[in-house]
Amino acid sequence: MPETAAERAASQAPAATITRDWYVKVLGFRVGPSPDFKFPVYWLYLGDRDVLHITTGGKNISENRKQYVGQQSDASTGSGVIDHIGFRSTGLTDMIDNLKKHGVDFKERQVDDQGLYQLFLLDPNGVKIELNFANAEAKGRKPDLSAKDLSPATN
Repeated sequence: MPETAAERAASQAPAATITRDWYVKVLGFRVGPSPDFKFPVYWLYLGDRDVLHITTGGKNISENRKQYVGQQSDASTGSGVIDHIGFRSTGLTDMIDNLKKHGVDFKERQVDDQGLYQLFLLDPNGVKIELNFANAEAKGRKPDLSAKDLSPATN
């Protein structure tokens, strides 16, 4: 069940396009492909890696985002805009067993067009953690929610 790398941060912004453009113009990130989550999100890349996901935050978020990722903060400025930290992981079954052993609640998600099976949980300080496993590790598990099952984006 080791985590093998920190993968990304996700930031919520009142105007995701302005934030996206700032990272592209000022810091040299590039906008790259992202799955269709049925809510607005921009994946920003450094080289061939997505390292920052920017989505609409604050009180003006879509129902699909609330459903899929959850929402702990209405902040749209300051460090409260960081939504979660993602880690590439292996050993899905062992991790689920370990989370249950320690009484940690988690949500199971699946992103088919990225080949990911995800666990979302909170650390002791309420920081959302995303653990990303290869879909092949899911071995017939049924996620609580799959991105493909969300309604088309409306905002």
